[in-house]
Amino acid sequence: MNALVPLLLLTFLTPTVSREAALSQKLYVANSAGNDLHIIDPATNKVVRRVEVGPQPHGLVATQDGKQLFLTIENSDGDEGELVWFDTATDSVTKRMKVGPRPNQLACTPDGKLVYVPCDDASWWVIDTVNAKVLKKIATGGRPHNTLCSADGKRMYLGPKGSYHVLIADAVEHKLVGEIPTSDAPRPIALSKDEKRLYANVDTLIGFEVADVAKRKVIHRVEANVPEELLRKASRSHGIGLTPDEKEVWMCDVFHDRTYVFDNTQEPPKQVATIEMKGGGYWICFSPDGKHCYISERIGDSVAVIDTTTRKVVARIEVGKAPKRLLVVRVPPAASK
Repeated sequence: MNALVPLLLLTFLTPTVSREAALSQKLYVANSAGNDLHIIDPATNKVVRRVEVGPQPHGLVATQDGKQLFLTIENSDGDEGELVWFDTATDSVTKRMKVGPRPNQLACTPDGKLVYVPCDDASWWVIDTVNAKVLKKIATGGRPHNTLCSADGKRMYLGPKGSYHVLIADAVEHKLVGEIPTSDAPRPIALSKDEKRLYANVDTLIGFEVADVAKRKVIHRVEANVPEELLRKASRSHGIGLTPDEKEVWMCDVFHDRTYVFDNTQEPPKQVATIEMKGGGYWICFSPDGKHCYISERIGDSVAVIDTTTRKVVARIEVGKAPKRLLVVRVPPAASK
């Protein structure tokens, strides 16, 4: 009788263990025309929770350990925006503070102790998240928009709308240390893990520019191969990402409802696939294993799930109003229960 106990325990516990393993990742989607986040289980492509966070959530970033998210609340009808602390264990807001007007895509250091928030007062707000204290406002000019942090947490990169460059800041001294000129105003940006290459969507280009970070210069201007019949309709690029192995660059063509895939093992990157979308693809992220790409479809109020091997849309998930930023987070085991 006692010999059966381990087998019975295994029978009853196995589904629970599998479920916990499946939920060790969460896909967070910020609905920019609403007031909420949708939280999706990537194992099932099902919405598991909706959380109200404030008017027009825009930016979304996670700490390296996956315990903490930071959000920006644009609040376009008000004079101030907000920075929000969000716990992935409880999927709840734990703290919030006022920041500058219409904050956009923020970045944090890997440990989450510092956040750089781009605001529409032409400055980067540098915030100590431990003490919820503004350390500095770095004047940037333009309309600060998309921000990234280097893998080692030592530098921040900013693409300001209205200016023809990507700015680089020292994230220890909190001062500008350089810029990379671009042919037009930069939009979403991506950075290689070794910090040698920066990839930027820019206005007036359906494609992206590739910069040599050390040389502070664009070395490739890559134009997407767009079907001729679609060119009668104006469009723009918004949404770019590197696969986890950095062998491919994926990029959104908003109003042509296309996602383009480029082979990044050659210079310049070469387009190798076109994926038909619907609803205005706007932001890209990948699962940590690189098997799936998630694209927010702003006009369709949905998230497309794409198999990166077959390059086929395998699911489409209904979310809130005008989803933009989205992010897959590996959460600690305790946070996935």
